[in-house]
Amino acid sequence: MSDELDALRATVRGFCDAEIRPTAQRRDREETYPAELLPGLAEIGVLGAVIPEEHGGAGLGADGYRVVMEELGAADSSLRSLVSVNLGLVAGSIMRWGTEEQRRRWLPGLAGGELGAFGLTEPGAGSNPSEMSTRAVKGRDGWTLDGAKIFITNGTRGAVTMVFARAVVDGEDRGITCFLTPQDREGYRGTQIHGKLGLRSGDTAEIALDGVRLDDDAVLGEVGGGMKVALSALDDGRFSLAAGAVGLAREALEVSLRYASEREQFGGPIAAKQLVQELLAAMHVDIQAATGLVDVVVAKKLAGERCTMEVSTAKLFATEASVRCADRAVQIHGGYGYIDEYPVQRLLRDARVTTLYEGTSQVQHLIIGRLLTGRSAF
Repeated sequence: MSDELDALRATVRGFCDAEIRPTAQRRDREETYPAELLPGLAEIGVLGAVIPEEHGGAGLGADGYRVVMEELGAADSSLRSLVSVNLGLVAGSIMRWGTEEQRRRWLPGLAGGELGAFGLTEPGAGSNPSEMSTRAVKGRDGWTLDGAKIFITNGTRGAVTMVFARAVVDGEDRGITCFLTPQDREGYRGTQIHGKLGLRSGDTAEIALDGVRLDDDAVLGEVGGGMKVALSALDDGRFSLAAGAVGLAREALEVSLRYASEREQFGGPIAAKQLVQELLAAMHVDIQAATGLVDVVVAKKLAGERCTMEVSTAKLFATEASVRCADRAVQIHGGYGYIDEYPVQRLLRDARVTTLYEGTSQVQHLIIGRLLTGRSAF
């Protein structure tokens, strides 16, 4: 790893140790949104990590972004989710598909804490977006959006939501289209979802769109080109998740090593017991394998190569590995792992959702299978 990446990791980890970890358990318990942490994350360049410097960001490449996601995933997955959606899904899409005017309008704010949301999933359309029912009807002076979205990160506390909707022009369905929708627009209503298993201090929302009016310049990409926007964004989002899952799994191992060295049973530390070492070794192997898969994605991205297969493979393995590692950490901690005196039960709850969103593990199997065989099972 280069000196620059080492310095970046030290900076992000230092912020995590000083500002994020001390309050993570409380925020999880109380479902408290971490608004007070956003200015600091913006100041050290995390919120604008991949946004070009000319638009107020840090201009990091895939290797630097991976470091940021790993460290946030280790410290608090609620914050990792907030940042990865803002960057991997929203900022990345505007950078790739936006006009220069759209980049100037939105990217500096996203780097500074005016977060973005990704509005693809609907109550009746999750893994199959072709069943989407949200509509955007073209009028003489713009578009009118009506519909609903569900499980949208940053959906109530952000500045803009990428809303995917069926574009209707002169009564004809022109296909799924992406619209950059300001959250303060009349008719946009976001409601936070509480009682989640994990990511409890994040902003996860249900969104109602009731006659939201947008100008023509709200279209991101082309009319009817929304799925191209969504699929390219999901490749970036899955990379974020894979890297964050590696960080979470690493945290589970590190806290388990400390606990096993301190906890004494049967005349000595449990770290000396064979079955505990078996659990620790299995965690180490999972982390090393997941890290290697993320390495492949980083190399492809730095070379400017498409990496859908590699991203799906890394996302599938790393997220499932994070669940296994967090579960083993609870086992090592015994009864203490079941209460929030230690962080491992939060790690397990936060890990579990990574196998569900931005494409479930089952969807990743189908993507990999399609790329291997050339035949779609969707």
